[in-house]
Amino acid sequence: MTNKIYEYKDDQDWYVGSYSVFGGIRTLTDDELEFPLFDLAKIFRDEERGFPLSVTVLRYGSAYRLLSFVVDILNQEVDRNLEVIQRQGALLLVENGQLLHVELPKEGVNVQDFFETNKVRETLLIATRNEGKTKEFRAIFDKLGYDVENLNDYPDLPEVAETGMTFEENARLKAETISQLTGKMVLADDSGLKVDVLGGLPGVWSARFAGVGATDQENNAKLLHELAMVFELKDRSAQFHTTLVVASPGKESLVVEADWPGYINFEPKGENGFGYDPLFLVGETGKSSAELTLEEKNSQSHRALAVKKLLEVFPSWQSKPSL
Repeated sequence: MTNKIYEYKDDQDWYVGSYSVFGGIRTLTDDELEFPLFDLAKIFRDEERGFPLSVTVLRYGSAYRLLSFVVDILNQEVDRNLEVIQRQGALLLVENGQLLHVELPKEGVNVQDFFETNKVRETLLIATRNEGKTKEFRAIFDKLGYDVENLNDYPDLPEVAETGMTFEENARLKAETISQLTGKMVLADDSGLKVDVLGGLPGVWSARFAGVGATDQENNAKLLHELAMVFELKDRSAQFHTTLVVASPGKESLVVEADWPGYINFEPKGENGFGYDPLFLVGETGKSSAELTLEEKNSQSHRALAVKKLLEVFPSWQSKPSL
């Protein structure tokens, strides 16, 4: 047990929590909590500590995110291996392959779809040739019953030029074009760095800020040059941004996005990561993204936040009929 204070905050949800004696969940918002507190209290109750979590809800938008927040604390504090899975709009609490709790949506679920085990798995095509990125998405969508492919499985597909002026336009171009060419459901992302004092640059040009074919070092040097006359760290605020788009034939595309706030340092720090990671100071921590472990980065980065949002809305989007 630690005295650590945990926090999750985005534009829809904001929670603060700790592992404490005889805790509970209280809300400072007028929103009605659709949260299975009573059932969870029975599952996690400790004879000496009661329900061992104290959680304050400052902003509430999703039972999925709140349950995930609670589960993350328990996994860290008492070495549990819990995970939250969404299926047909239901929340499943699972540990080591064992189902502990099911929270059904108010409208219920389709019994045949929910319990069907012989159903042919659908395929999700990731619009990338990066095997590392594909591996991350495969681990996520395998739990939802999808086989994951990437562009290396389709060597004859043409490259899609990213000619958009926004992250969403570029992600849409990739997802919708490849979906039309293959007839498959496609997930594409576009990410980059936005620096406030530069009006959002480098933005969609992040990978080629210093010119087409520029290296990470050249892009970093260009960014430092552009900020050379900005002497106060507070004036060097920035965000890493990710937009995810899922496109499927006959369906309106699904779009989610997320930002990871921080500041641009005066010099590179750290050996991990890539791109602008050595210059990007995470929030108020004083640590650069390149000083984080891969596990730390993947738990809080812009892409991680976007994926969390995607997982919340993807099952209901996929269950909608085609246009």
